Amino acid sequence: MTTAKDLFVITMDPRLEPAVGQGDLSLALAGAELIDLLTAGAVALDGDRIVPEERRPPEDRLLAEAAALLTRQPPYEGVEDWLWRRGRDLARTYRTALEEGRELTRKRSGRLSLGSERVELADTPGRRRAAERWEEKEPVLAALASAVGIDRGPSDDEADIEDEAVTAVLAAVHDAVMELESVRQRRSIENAAFANLWRGP
Repeated sequence: MTTAKDLFVITMDPRLEPAVGQGDLSLALAGAELIDLLTAGAVALDGDRIVPEERRPPEDRLLAEAAALLTRQPPYEGVEDWLWRRGRDLARTYRTALEEGRELTRKRSGRLSLGSERVELADTPGRRRAAERWEEKEPVLAALASAVGIDRGPSDDEADIEDEAVTAVLAAVHDAVMELESVRQRRSIENAAFANLWRGP
């Protein structure tokens, strides 16, 4: 399992209120992939630019896909641009991959087969590993979860992260999620104003 998959598993907890937004999660998943690539030495940061290194592609399919999408010629892509480009519909991509790997299962609620369908986590080694990282309050996973609104109370998780590149990616994820929220709020205000215009006095 990768950090991105672990994060996705954590966000599938049915007890979470409110549920994590798919746009927020997609941005965080892109950040998680980049952190795993940094940790593996597949990329380095030059300022805010992502510089690919010549390494064997990651074994994980989605992480290998992320590595293949890196800009390999100068000027290299900035972290923020990467988050938005790679993050487009990434939550859906991970959900599909976990379903194909039988780590997510579809079930119908109620006794009738016509009940509403829901997706549940299967009891797999990957799920247990993600749960262990979460219970251990692993700093990177906790920081990514915090970025998408999963609050475990006061924490100094990011202070425990000594890698400056990883810290920079986490900060970019937080900024991108905040920017997405501001876009949502602006659209909500615009839609409300438009509706009021049509309703009239």
